[in-house]
Amino acid sequence: MRVGIGYDVHPLVKGRKLVIGGTEIPFAQGLGGWSDADVLTHAIIDALLGAAALGDIGSHFSPGEPQYKDISSLVLLRRIVDKLKENGWQIVNVDATIVAEQPKLRDFIYQMRQQLSDTLGIAPSQVSVKASTSAQLGSIGRGEGMAAYAVALIEGTSD
Repeated sequence: MRVGIGYDVHPLVKGRKLVIGGTEIPFAQGLGGWSDADVLTHAIIDALLGAAALGDIGSHFSPGEPQYKDISSLVLLRRIVDKLKENGWQIVNVDATIVAEQPKLRDFIYQMRQQLSDTLGIAPSQVSVKASTSAQLGSIGRGEGMAAYAVALIEGTSD
């Protein structure tokens, strides 16, 4: 068994949809980035890659590459799930926390868990998603961006 940790942060910008955990959330701003900038899914990708010692999200999906412009992060996550399987790994569970002042995410957590569990190929009971604030401290507390942390447990035959 192996454990990996992931972290991601993106600025909030005007003119983009807000997508977190594969779920579109009504809000006046979205997250800036090359793909859909899904901060939660990116943190989960890095946690899975870290657990399998397979690099990080940027080493698999380079920002600036045309094929990744505005791509759904769930597509990227599915590719990483396939790569883990190719390397003999199976996902046991994922636990993640989104850090944002606004919007309130409570009503979207169930849908995020469903989207992520479907993409990961595991039961919703194996995917935990939580939301927190930074108590109005720092850039996230001022509403300038969002961050996410994730921990993943994998098991398999690889060393």
